[in-house]
Amino acid sequence: MGTDRDGDDGAGVSTTRKTFRLLETLKDEEGVTIADLTERTTLPKSTVYRHLQTLTELGYVIERDGRYYVGFRFVELGEQARSRKAGYTAAKRAVFELGKETDERAVFIVEEDDDAVYVHRYGSLSNSMIGQRRPLHSMASGKVILAEWDDDAVANYAERTGLEAHTSNTITDLGALFDELERVRDRGYAVNEQEHMEGLRGIAVPVYTPHDEFLGSLAVFGPTSRFTDTYVHDDLAARLRDKAGEIKVTLAYG
Repeated sequence: MGTDRDGDDGAGVSTTRKTFRLLETLKDEEGVTIADLTERTTLPKSTVYRHLQTLTELGYVIERDGRYYVGFRFVELGEQARSRKAGYTAAKRAVFELGKETDERAVFIVEEDDDAVYVHRYGSLSNSMIGQRRPLHSMASGKVILAEWDDDAVANYAERTGLEAHTSNTITDLGALFDELERVRDRGYAVNEQEHMEGLRGIAVPVYTPHDEFLGSLAVFGPTSRFTDTYVHDDLAARLRDKAGEIKVTLAYG
């Protein structure tokens, strides 16, 4: 029979799951004591202590005056993930250029396990967003990604996720999502009409490699008071297309 050290709960190794429960708790609120972690994770104190000792020895967690924090070893892992494709490095430069030119929050987003994942971001609290995940169907970047999929793949995504509503504007009907994705394909960009957060509007374009392989989505977003139709459809759409093109050229010629 499995134990805490080597058990398998039928969906994965239980020890690994407990480790990541602790790390997620530390991520949400750093500087946590063993007693706090025991209460918040409902794990036995001995289990919490043993996992923390191992993580501390490996450098993934640090301890200061009885409080535990996520260590910088995760930064190393995150940078490896963000640079594993040459295009991700080129996209980082484009995001920062776009952000400076527009004075808006700019992002580069990819898909992983049915989520839109922030790879690069320019703007306030930029580093805190890296690696965070959002639903594909409620974001401009996510709709650009879904527009790359065929109808069967989109339908399967809708079945898996349920197209959860985040605001009254979120697309929750599969037929409406198909119509929206067709518009995205026709005009070459997607717009977020307060679909993930009230008062927030965004626009995104696809980014391709020199071999026309989809790399990810480049986007900017901001308050609806500033993101008027003219600004979004005329100014930002052109700027984003230009930056996406620059990424493609950079990858082709270095």
